[in-house]
Amino acid sequence: MKQSAGILLYKFIDCTVYFLLVHPGGPFWKNKDLESWSIPKGEFIDDEDPLEAAKREFHEETGFVVDGDFIALESVKLKSGKTVLAWAVEFDIDATLIKSNEFEIEWPPKSGSIKSFPEIDKAEWFQTAEAIKKINPAQADFIIQIVSKISSSL
Repeated sequence: MKQSAGILLYKFIDCTVYFLLVHPGGPFWKNKDLESWSIPKGEFIDDEDPLEAAKREFHEETGFVVDGDFIALESVKLKSGKTVLAWAVEFDIDATLIKSNEFEIEWPPKSGSIKSFPEIDKAEWFQTAEAIKKINPAQADFIIQIVSKISSSL
């Protein structure tokens, strides 16, 4: 079964927690917003360290290297059946400066034309309630988990 690893960044501004979410690029996601955002994540193979894979994917999708005291979260299962492992870390980046890797697909379909699109077309910081509305519903559990873990520091 396929599995992905990702990182959920959070930061505090005036005792309010914010989460960094990314929006998938490409024509399928162009006009989708609610329940379409994600943590930066990607697939990894069985013999790869999942946290190292999560850091690699974060860098590929945002252009940023992230470090700190990573907090392991319980994995979630997507509708597709894929398992997502995630870590949260308090870390700040300028979301307007992300630079994602690209992928190629035939677009429009059956046109014979191959186009490149960024894997991630934007990133934004959201407060908890908004983040839960924006993120893929299965991944919302990551936000709920970290809020419960960090609530003592709020």
